[in-house]
Amino acid sequence: MLSDDLVYGRNLTREEALELVDCDLASLLHVAACRRDGAHGSIVSYSRKVFIPLTKLCRDVCHYCTFAQPPRENERAYLSLDEALAIARAGHAAGCKEALFTLGDQPELRYRAAADELARLGHGTTLSYLAQAARAVYDQTGLFAHLNPGHLTPSDVAALRAVSLSQGLMLESLSERLCERGGPHHGSPDKHPRARLASIRAAGEQRVPFTSGILIGIGETREERIDSLLALRALNDAYGHIQEIIIQNFRPKAATRMAYSPAPSLEDHLWTIAIARLLFAPSMNIQAPPNLNPDALPRLIDAGINDWGGVSPVTPDHVNPEAPWPHLDTLERATNAAGKQLVERLAIYPTFARRADTWIDPALQTSLLRRIDADGWPRTDEWSPGARAALPERPARSVRRGIAGELPAILARARAGNTLGEADIVRLFRCRGDEFAAVCAAADELRQITNGDVVSYVVTRNINYTNICYFKCGFCAFSKGKMSETLRGRPYDIPLGEIERRVREAWARGATEVCMQGGIHPSYTGAKYLDICRAVKSAEPAIHIHAFSPLEVHQGAATLRVPVENFLRSLQATGLGTLPGTAAEILDDEVRAVLCPDKIRTHRWLEVMRAAHRSGLRSTATIMFGHVDRYEHWARHLLRIRQLQQETGGFTEFVPLPFVHMEAPIYLKGRCRRGPTFREAVLMHAIARLALHPLITNIQTSWVKMGREGVKICLRSGANDLGGTLMDETITRSAGASHGQEMAPAEMESLIRALGRVPRQRDTLYRTVPRERYLASFGAMRGSRRLAVGADR
Repeated sequence: MLSDDLVYGRNLTREEALELVDCDLASLLHVAACRRDGAHGSIVSYSRKVFIPLTKLCRDVCHYCTFAQPPRENERAYLSLDEALAIARAGHAAGCKEALFTLGDQPELRYRAAADELARLGHGTTLSYLAQAARAVYDQTGLFAHLNPGHLTPSDVAALRAVSLSQGLMLESLSERLCERGGPHHGSPDKHPRARLASIRAAGEQRVPFTSGILIGIGETREERIDSLLALRALNDAYGHIQEIIIQNFRPKAATRMAYSPAPSLEDHLWTIAIARLLFAPSMNIQAPPNLNPDALPRLIDAGINDWGGVSPVTPDHVNPEAPWPHLDTLERATNAAGKQLVERLAIYPTFARRADTWIDPALQTSLLRRIDADGWPRTDEWSPGARAALPERPARSVRRGIAGELPAILARARAGNTLGEADIVRLFRCRGDEFAAVCAAADELRQITNGDVVSYVVTRNINYTNICYFKCGFCAFSKGKMSETLRGRPYDIPLGEIERRVREAWARGATEVCMQGGIHPSYTGAKYLDICRAVKSAEPAIHIHAFSPLEVHQGAATLRVPVENFLRSLQATGLGTLPGTAAEILDDEVRAVLCPDKIRTHRWLEVMRAAHRSGLRSTATIMFGHVDRYEHWARHLLRIRQLQQETGGFTEFVPLPFVHMEAPIYLKGRCRRGPTFREAVLMHAIARLALHPLITNIQTSWVKMGREGVKICLRSGANDLGGTLMDETITRSAGASHGQEMAPAEMESLIRALGRVPRQRDTLYRTVPRERYLASFGAMRGSRRLAVGADR
């Protein structure tokens, strides 16, 4: 009955579920837990929230409820906005990100006191006042609202969507029998299953991320539970909007009609959780409130949950006031005891956050994007690439407990040099805690095997010959001109004579290369790029020219109306030595259509690089990440780089370039995230080492982006190269970075030695530089403090 295909994706049918009503519990729990692990890995999530009970008046009279209260003399029916804001501010101070609004259902239809107070507040309905309160909380504290308002019409859902990330309504039970006289829902019109299902359907039609679930132990049968869950599954199959299913256990409460009704046993609760896990797709989030079974938390995880729901460090559970929230430290220990790690989420689950343009009102999208990582989880620190901010708590350098699941096998395949799949790489990017440490350690082991203890760097000069560009890349704060976004600085076009002067100066200061890139100037043709190469070589024949991204090569060939291969040969003939692997951004056209819609597509970038490698030109490869991309895009990028390297062997190194957001047009317009998190940035270096092994042996880290302390972590996580000590770097600084003013060779070597590594000054092709160049670079530093601004190569 419990076949392997249930573990790997097939949903349980009604007939199969009914056969499990009296099954062996241990076997059922094992299959449910395996199914959960296949979709959610080691993560068990929760939301840090405040509970705002806007009103406890309710027109329903559920026989187990102590939340709903009748009007009382000299007591207001609703919290004032000031009271709601005071609760929200306390939550914000405690690190909460969610404001859970819970309230009775349409009390104004039953109580004159409620209707009168609403009128004094300027509202005709409770839901209208709820919308105002949720908006005030968001505007003044930044907390995102999750609303549990009871019965909803389509227009109600639409109005509340504008002020909340998510909404919720428990189905509780599909059984109409429970609404009959003597049943727990008798006298509660809003608890009728048809009304509940209509509200949940309305949320689906309005594309609202939605919470629902069932309440067990109130007189329903196991068959009725199965039917209730199937009704929710049908709605989710139709609209895809149910983000979690709560399996809540009834607890008898004093002074209610069900005060002496028995609570469901723990085994009954576990059975229901496991059945829910098997009825829904593996990706569904199954939740059990931790305060309602506080002594059995690991067993709830064993049954298949992957979420604890909202937990408040500030406010009680007003619906179950007899059951205090567990302290977050206690919850984390219990989660760890079950072999899982506790991870905070927002009121909206990551799957929905990643598709904010579909699921979230436009008024909330920018704020959401700025608070999440590439996978839709909340950022937990203030670090961003290029910013002078303290590093987050240092990642662990050793693994404290064993790593389970598929991760050891993925790491083993990477160590063996096998090509990882897209899903494997995505799984690596989702690693946190001990798993994060394991990935970084595996990458560092490969670095040690491949590169030993040597950390290399190059003395070079950046010459960004023009910032005038007719492309409109959303991430770029460097380009200027009529067709570009007008941001920092003035437009310029450096004359050839000035390029020659800078080349001579760079050589005098010990440089072995000039790295040259610029905007796509509307008047430039391929002839201009050839002239630039001639100017460099006339100034200093021995200096290496590392210049022209695939976009510039493509553009130069197109303007001369020659094949790319012919133009590359012309560039070589005038002195070009290697190509920088920039303009790659993310090698996935779904991302490029948003980030740089008028730039060359993925296949063209790869075509130009393939042609360059076949012409004998080597190049770097880069990724610029952390904006509108997701982990699957990063995985595809790495795999495309690996595939081309397997074909040509032409890449010298891979360079992760974390997106610097501060002055980027797409960020200023509110349409992207604020760069990768520190965890993601470090992982990019580590996973690049693993995913590209053994084909690309050098992984570079950018101190301009990561900062001096950040690159130390990267050098312990698979990177072996510090990039360049450049003059005149402007692209990253234009985007708002504040790290890159100077890092001389002496400072680079001091940083490297502080890690117990051996510094080596290299040239573009990773050969050790002649002693004359090495000494010249150190002499230049003593003579001038202007050299060295970190680089993206």
